[in-house]
Amino acid sequence: MEEYLPEDEALVNARRRGEEVGAKPIGPAGGAALRFLATVIGARTVVEIGTGCGVSGICLLRGMRRDAVLTSVDVEPEHQRLAKLAYAEAGLGASRTRMIVGRALEVLPRLTDGAYDMVFCDALKHEYPEYLTAALRLLRPGGVLAFDNALWHHRVADPRRRDPDTLAVREVNRMVREDERLVPLLLPVGDGLLCAVKRE
Repeated sequence: MEEYLPEDEALVNARRRGEEVGAKPIGPAGGAALRFLATVIGARTVVEIGTGCGVSGICLLRGMRRDAVLTSVDVEPEHQRLAKLAYAEAGLGASRTRMIVGRALEVLPRLTDGAYDMVFCDALKHEYPEYLTAALRLLRPGGVLAFDNALWHHRVADPRRRDPDTLAVREVNRMVREDERLVPLLLPVGDGLLCAVKRE
């Protein structure tokens, strides 16, 4: 599954640099799923929380419309710098991205309600439930949200795992599944990609 769609040089380089600085970008199959989702909904405005040093951004931008803008939030300036390098290598112009350095929970309240087609979350796991609350405010009806690491290295399914990150990922899975405003789906790609559509 991870090798079904080979990554090109720009993605391979971005992934390597991300792993070198400990960013742990989304895997190839998860990235392909992001591109697919962005394409299906014709995304023009997307927020990503955590850059993955450009891996997820390249995937999203390649699925988004040509006039679309990706808003990328990351607390690490170095991750943002590497993401910009990755976008340039992929031939994605600077006008297609808005890079914001800062803590997601401080940045997201400044973004416009209902103005986004998609929100992708791949940052601090213990903040996932709060990212969900923010995403529901930011998404338009029919918009898509996605959380990487929804299986959290098989820890979510193990009831003995009670650390804060595992509890938070487990909780966001439950919240998405039980929220009547959402149509949920858990994709078994990579480390799990939790997706949902916000109802009209």
